This record gives sequence, C-alpha cells and structure tokens, in this order.
Amino acid sequence: MIKKIIAGACLIFSTAAFSQQNNASPYSYYGIGDIKFKGTIENRSMGGLGILPDSIHINLQNPATYSSLKFTTYTIAGSTSITNFKTDTGEDKANRTSVDYLAVALPFNKLGVAFGLMPYSSVGYKVRSVVTEDDMTVERSFTGDGGINRVFFGASYKITPAFSLGADFQYNFGNIETKSRIGMPSENVQYHTREINDSDYSGISFNIGAVYQAKLSEKHDWFASATYTPESTLTAKTERSLATVSVTQDDGEILIDEIGLINDEEELKLPSKFTFGTGIGEARKWFAGAEYTFQGSNELGNRFNNTEVSGTAAFESMHRMALGGYYIPNYNSYNRYLSRVTYRMGLKYEKTGLVLRNEAINDYSLSLGLGLPLGGIGGSNLNVGVEFGQRGTTASGLVQENYTNIFISLSINDKWFTKIRYD
Repeated sequence: MIKKIIAGACLIFSTAAFSQQNNASPYSYYGIGDIKFKGTIENRSMGGLGILPDSIHINLQNPATYSSLKFTTYTIAGSTSITNFKTDTGEDKANRTSVDYLAVALPFNKLGVAFGLMPYSSVGYKVRSVVTEDDMTVERSFTGDGGINRVFFGASYKITPAFSLGADFQYNFGNIETKSRIGMPSENVQYHTREINDSDYSGISFNIGAVYQAKLSEKHDWFASATYTPESTLTAKTERSLATVSVTQDDGEILIDEIGLINDEEELKLPSKFTFGTGIGEARKWFAGAEYTFQGSNELGNRFNNTEVSGTAAFESMHRMALGGYYIPNYNSYNRYLSRVTYRMGLKYEKTGLVLRNEAINDYSLSLGLGLPLGGIGGSNLNVGVEFGQRGTTASGLVQENYTNIFISLSINDKWFTKIRYD
C-alpha cells in the first residue's frame, strides 16, 4: 500500500512539474529548445555514462540494459539548476526546478521491459535588444516557453549471458509558444508590432541499443555499449497571430488591433545519433569507463531568424565525450553505512553543434554523486548528485552560462512474479 501511495504521489507531482517552465537559457531560443534528458541521476553523476547493465537501476540511455534488472524497479528524479549568466556588460542569475523522469521496469527472466515519461526538451528565454543606427532606435524583445515531453516503451532480451539487444519506442509531444515584439520609440511610433507563434509538436522516434559483457579475470569485467537513434520527424502545427500593442511601463501589453491569424503545418527533422562506450570494473566494487556520442547537424533554427539575437547562427555536428566511474568501499558491510555508499564521479565535454558569430557553443562539466542504500528487498536507494559546468562564451558579445545542477532520484525495488513455495 505504501508503495502504491508513493507511486501515485510521484505521478501527480511529475504531471504538475512537467507543465512548469524549467529553462532560463537564451540558447533555448534555437529549434525546440535545450535537450533536458541527459541520463539518469546515477549516470549523470558519472559524466553521463550510459554503459553499465545494472541489476537495481534503470539505465534509460541504453534499452539493451533492461534485461539485466533483477527486480521490478520504480524511479523518479528531479533537479534544481542555478545558473549565472555573464556577458561583457553585465551578469544575471536564474534558478529552475524540474522533474527529470518517471519510469518503471519489469524483469521477466531473459526479457526486460520499461516504460515512463520525461521532458525531452525545454524552452525558456527572454531577450531584449536595443539598437541605434542613423539616429533611429529600434527596440526588439523575444520570449519563449514550453517544451517537448516524451513517453517511451522499451524492451530488451538477453540473447546470451554476455550479450543483450534492446529498443525503445518513443512518442514525443508538447507545446512551445514564442513571441517577438518590435517598436521604434525614437520615431515617436506609439505602438509596437507583435508576433506570437503557438506550436503543437508530435512525432515518434526510436532508440536501439546493444550491451556486451566479458570476463577479463575472475574479478574483473569488460563492458561495451552502443546505441543508435535514427533520424526522426516532428510535426509542428502552428497558430500565428500578428497584432499592434501598446506597451505599459511594467512591460505589459494592451491589445490595440489584431492584424491576422495564420495556421501553418511543417515537418522538422531530428538528426540521428550514435553512442559508443567501453569500460572495465569489478562487480559491486568499482567501475571506470569512457563514452563518445556523435549527432548529425541540427538545422531547426528559429522562425524569427533575427541576427541581433541569433548572432548569424550556424549548425554543425554535435560531439560529446564523457569519462566517469564509481567506487564502493565494502558493499557487504553490516556495521559501517558509509562503506556501502556508492561514490560516483565524472567529466563531460560537449561541442553542442551551435555556432554563433563564428563562436562554437561548448559545454563542459564536473559531476559528483552518492548512491545511498535504503535497505529492504532489492537494494532500494536514494541517489544524489551535483554538476558544476560552463556553457557558451563571452566572446563576440555572447552569453556564458556558469551552472550548478543539483539532482536527486529515488529508486524503489521489489520482487514480482515470484512463486510461493510451501514445505
């Protein structure tokens, strides 16, 4: 009963949290926003590694790992992001809290299945531009919020004790609203022109994975992991409205005249992605690994296409490299709790694929985490972590984001489908 109450509370909490704005980055101006899901808390604490087939944690980055689970597993995670924005002319700060994922996995001997919900991308920006040329001042403002959510269902089969294959089916859906406004106060133009785009997105995608595990010695194992996400399509149905508005002193708007309403539908391509990782370790003791991700060029851009905000945007392939691992002093210790804690650490470097004013927008971070045992059947645990990173640059008038992400997840394990035997 307690687990049912917890699961119900998690579902209500996640549904409410998914609907809240959870991004404050000007770089979410492009395409469908920032990609929010970057791995489970356990994996993010190791730099984002998605290599390990774990028996008590759901690895949502590689569906081939589901068949390694030994217990029915429920997991929910959330994070708080504290970001300092820095430019050549000033600084600002923003805090955002969001739910990262909610998932359930079920093991059936050699087969494992999983399903869940997560925010895939998020948009949250507010940018103001004031430009004076030839004694004429033009004010522009751009705002956006919303994002794409993802429901997934996946399965994995252990073909041999060492080799597993798996796949995820993903349904993507969500809404993004963007607004641009332009005015010319220097010309004594009383009203501003406003454009609002309200877009509903939907589409399906797939993720295919494989995991191989081999013995190097009696104690040590070698792991190899690969995933491939084919190119997919999102359909965007957009309702666009044009209007003249009067702007109040507190930046509010009074509608003067609505010029028109346009309905549009277009297809957006999400690029393919390939990930390969490898590592070595000793079961329930330590692990160290490395992972490389490549994603094709993302040409989504932004419909406003304004060079004062976008900075003559260009797009290139995304590359990400992650290093990380964990250490457990003594998994079977009975009298020293800290000896049973899992200590995690990781490094990440990513070329995001976005280029502004000939400056590549890169992202790098250091992450630390703890896996705290809760006792009971299956090794239920609480996972906490922190990530310190930097994205972007102050060069060429751009924005540098110095961020601290604090994340936490609850993983509850239980034994299902067990035959009761009587002596």
